[in-house]
Amino acid sequence: MTDVLIEATDKHHFGAYVAVPTGTGKAPGMLVIQEIFGVNQNVRAICDEYAAQGYIAVAPDLFWRQEPRVQLDSTTKEGWARAMELFRGFSETKGVEDLIATLAWMRTHPRITTKVGTVGYCLGGKLAYLMATRSDVDAAVGYYGVGIEGSLSEAGAITKPLVLHAAEKDGFSTPEAQKKIRDGLKLIIHATVYTYPGVDHAFARKGGEHYDSKAAHLADDRTAAFFAANLKS
Repeated sequence: MTDVLIEATDKHHFGAYVAVPTGTGKAPGMLVIQEIFGVNQNVRAICDEYAAQGYIAVAPDLFWRQEPRVQLDSTTKEGWARAMELFRGFSETKGVEDLIATLAWMRTHPRITTKVGTVGYCLGGKLAYLMATRSDVDAAVGYYGVGIEGSLSEAGAITKPLVLHAAEKDGFSTPEAQKKIRDGLKLIIHATVYTYPGVDHAFARKGGEHYDSKAAHLADDRTAAFFAANLKS
């Protein structure tokens, strides 16, 4: 487990956390997309878990243009306040560009096979959707992405498998917004939307206020099976 530097399209460099499985053989890549709290302990733990499942996991720092190496605590008011400041100053377009740069870097990694997937949470959930529409990533999963309903015009560009996990009681995504997403993706043969009844935003964040073990395990099991089928076969 280490930190690396990746070159952005403007020739600057940004950091990324990398977790690799044991051994020396090749493995699929997993591009892990942060929440609004940066590449913090939770995101690094997710990378480590994917490495244990046999993926080379990479989590790029998407807030580097504002403040490099952000690692915020999602359980504190101070962490939330700073996270919201960074979110308001975040360029979605530049963020996707950095993710595409990370994807390109991963495809040159000597241990990564030809297949790379991506998984994102909250902010990362929206960005995972945009990676499905704007990049050639091999498979994408988004957990409780916020604002996807505003980018449904891009859905026709999806050519690789996409799964979205939605929280029925998401405080950041109204029932109307969630219906728009379901309706907007129902004719996209590569896209699947799962809704988890009675749970709130971030239901899969371990240790979080809204963590729901039943829903989290179901979503994670579906995600594991999805990636195994699309990246390891």
